[in-house]
Formats: sequence, C-alpha cells, structure tokens
Amino acid sequence: MEKTIRTIEVQSFIDGERFSPYQWIILILCFLVVAADGFDTAAIGFIAPSLTSDWGIARAALGPVMSAALVGLGIGALAAGPAADRIGRKAVLVLSVFFFGVWSLASAQATSVEALTAWRFLTGLGLGAAMPNAVTLMSEYAPARSRAVAVNTMFCGFSVGLSLGGLCAAWLIPHFGWQSVLVAGGVGPIVLTALLIFMLPESAQFMVVRKRPAEKIARVLRRISNDARLAQGASIAFTTADTRSEGADKSSLALIVSRPYRFGTSMLWLAYFMGLMIFYLLTNWLPTLFKDAGFSAERAALTTSLFPLGGILGNLCLGWVMDKANPRRVNACAYVLAAALVLTIGRGVADQFWLAVLIFLTGTAVTSAVTSMSSLAASFYPTQSRATGVAWMLGIGRMGAVAGAMTGGLLMSMGMQFGAVFTLLAIPAFVAAFALGALSRRDASAQAHTLDQAARVPIE
Repeated sequence: MEKTIRTIEVQSFIDGERFSPYQWIILILCFLVVAADGFDTAAIGFIAPSLTSDWGIARAALGPVMSAALVGLGIGALAAGPAADRIGRKAVLVLSVFFFGVWSLASAQATSVEALTAWRFLTGLGLGAAMPNAVTLMSEYAPARSRAVAVNTMFCGFSVGLSLGGLCAAWLIPHFGWQSVLVAGGVGPIVLTALLIFMLPESAQFMVVRKRPAEKIARVLRRISNDARLAQGASIAFTTADTRSEGADKSSLALIVSRPYRFGTSMLWLAYFMGLMIFYLLTNWLPTLFKDAGFSAERAALTTSLFPLGGILGNLCLGWVMDKANPRRVNACAYVLAAALVLTIGRGVADQFWLAVLIFLTGTAVTSAVTSMSSLAASFYPTQSRATGVAWMLGIGRMGAVAGAMTGGLLMSMGMQFGAVFTLLAIPAFVAAFALGALSRRDASAQAHTLDQAARVPIE
C-alpha cells in the first residue's frame, strides 16, 4: 500500500504557528550579527584620536581609512545577494561574519595608514555581506503577522553595537591601547561564527526552491512546531506559495531589474537612497550645525546624541504598525512625518528644550523609516532573488550615505545657515515618501486589474 504524501506550503505553515523559542533563537543570533556589524562599523571612529596621537598624523590623513570600510560595505552588499540566492543565506552569512572578524584582527596589527586602509576595506566587504543576509533569513522565518517588527527588532542590534563600541573603547583604550578595540571587534564575530554554524538554520523557503531533501526541511520545521504532519518517516512534499516565477530562468540580479520588478526596484532604491542621505547628513554634521547656531560644544554633543537614540523606539513602533496596515503606506507616512519635522526645525525653534524634543522625534522618524526599508524589500521580491533584492537596495543606499556626507560638507562651505539646511532636508524626505506612495499605488492598480480579469472569466 502506497503512503499518502502530505503537501505543506512552508510560508503558510510558519504563518500559522506561534513565534516559537527556536525563532527567538534565530532572532537573537541575527540581532548579534547586526550588533557585531555596528560595533565594527564604528570602531574606526572610536580609535581615531588615539591613532593620530600614536602615529603622529593629522586627522585628515585618516580620511581614506574612514571611507574604506564604507566602500567595502557597498561592494560587499552588492556581491553577497546573488551569492546567497545561489548557495544559501546561512553559508554567506557565516562566511561574512567570520571574515570580517578575521580582517578586524588583522587591522589591529596595522602599522601604517595604507595597511589599515586595506584591512578596513576588507572588513567592510564582510560587514556589507552580513547585513542583507541577516535581514533575508529573519524575514523568511518570521510569520507574516509580525515580520516587520521582527526585522526592525533585529536592526536595533546596530544601535546596541554602536553604544557597546563606545563603552568598550572608553575602557579598553586607556588600559590596552587602540588595537584592543579592533581585537574585540574581531574575537566577537569569530566566536559568533561558531554559534551560527551550530544553531542557525538555512532558510526553509530557500531549501524548497533549491529542492533540498524533504527530511532536511522537516527537521528544521519540527523545531518550530510539533505538527503531526512533520513526524519522522512521514511522506511530505514541501512547496512554496511564492509563485512569482516570471523570469525564473534568469539570474537573481536579472530578475530584480526585469519588467515585473523594475519599477518597484527603482522606487525602493530611490526611497532608501534619500533616507540614508538625510540620516548621514545629520549624523555627520549635526554637531557642526549646532555649534554654528551658537550652542556650546557640550550642548551640541548632548543634543546630537538624541538623534540616534530615537531610532530604537521608532524601529519597534513602526514595525508594529507596518504589520497591522499597508507597510509601504506606513513607511511613506514616516518619511512625510520626517519632512514635517525638519521643516518645523527649519522655521526656527527658540527654546532649546523643544528643539531637543524635535531632534529626538526627527531621529525616531528618519531612523525607523530607513530601517524599515529592508522589511519592505524582503517582502517585495520572490524567494529566488530575495537576498539579491535586499542586498542591492542596501548597496545602492550606501551611495546615499556618501552623498549625504558630501552634501553636508558642500552646504557648510556655502555658509548655509542652520534653518536653511533643515528646510532643504524636507526635499529628499518627500521624494522618498513619493517613491513608496507610487509603489503602493502601482500594487493597488495591479491587484485591481487581476481581480477585474478574474471577474471576466466565464464560469463553465
């Protein structure tokens, strides 16, 4: 007698289960990856004063070192996506975390600006490859009802990593020198690599698409649920409802720019570029803007610190709202709110307390809007090109980061005043909101057209 073969659609199965302890482990591991990313990304900033003193160089000489990791981040993201869609999310994530740990250790041995620049570039390659794969893996294991808040919670690790880096540097450098910060930034990821190898699963959706053995997929899903259909020895066929297979014969990169996805890809890139342009312009130039506005150095630093602080609260709140409503419209509204806030600051706020409140709220809106773009990208692309779609959006967005830093410098050189700079920032915020609004309208029109076509089909 032949066994009955049960068919299980993987994403529907995950969506129908509670958020299990095993999924919490995945979330914690991805959170730690992003935290390590944040620590290593910011490490060079923490050690810069000691470097200039020890090596007897001017601060300007560290410019190539500062930018090397950012360039590597962009290249690493662009390369990692297609690789992950071909060989797997876990494999690329494990390798990227291991290598940015190794290259951080190598950076600690540098004795010249040129050597440190080269090692920081290689570190950036690993950092850039890690982030998009953590996003993709987390999004594919989170139920649809809580996907945005799960991904945004994971991204809070970046802020934790930044803060932890500052605390560690403040204690390590006086006791062990600047090299100790880079050593810590290398040892942590290498230890984390071992945890990822033994505890992190490959994406179940990816395994279905790549036709991996059913028992291997079932073994992972059994750790999420004790559903009787997953019993050992049962005959199971796994499928994925992600049937968006237009151009399935194309490479993952060709697919994200193919006709069905081209418009959405361009809108996601535009929105993310503009968001990072605002974020990095304010992150790099807020202290200078406040000082030019007459703030003391201490007051300028304190008020500036409120900007990234708002990001943690914003990530969680916006992620929760995105899971309850149309996520693209919600994120577009976050950009509109950011535009309204920078316009309000640009019109002039005399009271320093209320200015600090507005800076905190602006950080909340901008940071959460930028962070949530990864969740939007992960839900937009099909499984076979999801890692590439997320990675390329992150990679293209890095150009926005560079543009933001450069634009800030240009505005400062032109003598642009505090209020005028904030007023101008409303432009990229509105552009980002328009891009996401256009994408949302395009999807609504496509769905209406599909329903209309279905209604016209005669019933036999």
